[in-house]
Amino acid sequence: MSFFFKAAVSKGRPTSPVEIVKLIKESLLALDTKTVAKALEDVEKNISFLRQTLVGDRETEPNQELVMQIAIEICKEDVLSLFVHKLPSLGWEARKDLVNCWCVLLWQKVGLNCCCVQYLENHVELLDFLVVCYNNIEIALNCGNMLRECIKHESLAKYILESASFELFFKYAELPNFDIASDALCTFKDLLTKHEMVVSQFLGSHYEQFFELYAKLLSSTNYLTRRQSVKFLSEFLLEPPNSHIMKRYILEVRYLKPVMALLKDSSKNIKICAFHIFKVFVANPNKSQDIIAVLVENHEELLELIHNLPMTRGEDEQLEEEVELIVKEIERLSRGANVRR
Repeated sequence: MSFFFKAAVSKGRPTSPVEIVKLIKESLLALDTKTVAKALEDVEKNISFLRQTLVGDRETEPNQELVMQIAIEICKEDVLSLFVHKLPSLGWEARKDLVNCWCVLLWQKVGLNCCCVQYLENHVELLDFLVVCYNNIEIALNCGNMLRECIKHESLAKYILESASFELFFKYAELPNFDIASDALCTFKDLLTKHEMVVSQFLGSHYEQFFELYAKLLSSTNYLTRRQSVKFLSEFLLEPPNSHIMKRYILEVRYLKPVMALLKDSSKNIKICAFHIFKVFVANPNKSQDIIAVLVENHEELLELIHNLPMTRGEDEQLEEEVELIVKEIERLSRGANVRR
């Protein structure tokens, strides 16, 4: 027995997985009683002890066998569910410790499978609860951390993407609280970038609904929302597994227009990100007639915007080359239109 566990025994702390989990469960359930203050104190101590057991401390490493057994017991006793549902009742320190525990527990394997991930697969309402908790300013950031840990697992990310609660992220991106909106956008990004094939399948089956909502983010009056959404779009849309989505996207004028508007943005970063999407519309060898018509009609303004992109000469040779190619293509289209007239 390690020094840490000897010390725990001397202090009267439980050391078997069954005892540890039982104590935590009882203290969490006690939050529903009249003695809330005492229950909160007990929960804080028990969650702190659990965190030390799972991650160790400066002097000792965690006992991996014990950690695995605790994870199994936590799932068996539905304590993982209590962690989620009782989170709003906990104090700041206990919530922080619980998030640390959550991040460790989700990677404990029994054989080839993560038992806590399997538990969440069978209790997906907990994932929905965590998403909805972005509405709770007190625990929003804690839930964000817990969600991003879940999203690292493909099956859980797939569920959230396909759930009704996914649409809430389009609302959260516009929240007035900067920290919460930023956190929600980070979670949103992870959902769209962590598992390429899952995202590709999702975008293929939810194309109309997703991009209609996404176009509103690109036109947001909120600077953070515009900047992050155009940056994310340039990342996930240009991923090789999403090439079929990109080819469909760049044929549609309704998606070209918001990107063109972003070329006029006051932010340098937004302009550059917008250009990286805009160039794909222009460089497409199979442009629709509607796309060509918009490019020709607005060619003078577009050329001026592109010539004035905020870049330092010599610092980004690839960007300079891309700008030159796009300028030539817009000029070619414009000349062709004049000849036909």
